[in-house]
Amino acid sequence: MRVGGILKLGVLLSVVFFAVFFAFQRLEITFSLDWTGLLGRSAPIKDPPTQLPRYKCNLLKACPPTHFAFKMNSGGASVVGPKMCLEDNVLMSGVKNNVGRGLNIALVDGKTGNVIKTDFFDMWAGDVNTLIKFLKEIEDGTLVMMATFDDSSTKLNAEARQLISEMGSSSIHLLGFRDNWIFVGAKGIKNKTPFEEYIKNKADTNKYDGWPEVLEMEGCIPIRQE
Repeated sequence: MRVGGILKLGVLLSVVFFAVFFAFQRLEITFSLDWTGLLGRSAPIKDPPTQLPRYKCNLLKACPPTHFAFKMNSGGASVVGPKMCLEDNVLMSGVKNNVGRGLNIALVDGKTGNVIKTDFFDMWAGDVNTLIKFLKEIEDGTLVMMATFDDSSTKLNAEARQLISEMGSSSIHLLGFRDNWIFVGAKGIKNKTPFEEYIKNKADTNKYDGWPEVLEMEGCIPIRQE
């Protein structure tokens, strides 16, 4: 009887053990499924953010196919040089090491947008006749981009100002000591250009000590069709 009782007790304990084991297994599976569902609801998969389009020279909007995109700025005080970009091509900048004190000028083919020449002319200690010679040799139809850096007017005489005025400038005759000015015109242009910004050096309005703020301009230049 004792042996039989022990066997019955062992069988009973085994049945109870397996019943409890399977019960826990079922609860674990159910809990796991519920937890996964909870995570799915609390952390939905998001679509990747839409990337904004980038336009040439980082313009705010694209230019028509019949126009060149450009962006430029004047120099900042006597520290940061000007920068000129046309069709996503940086023509002049401090990084390219082709800017300097005075008038910075880039000449561009009005049909192709190809750079013809870049140069800068020191109008504080340089020779204005070098600038005048440069301006007179520019061919008709050439786009002319100009930006000031530091002082650009001390040596700038009436003849040089008139030559720049004939390229479409309205403000070149106003340019004074440490004024900031940016301009896009053309040799042989018949009208005044809309691409020009000018700010006077004035102690009560200057952003920097003795210097006006940096000027920036962007837009779309019509491609020469002739």
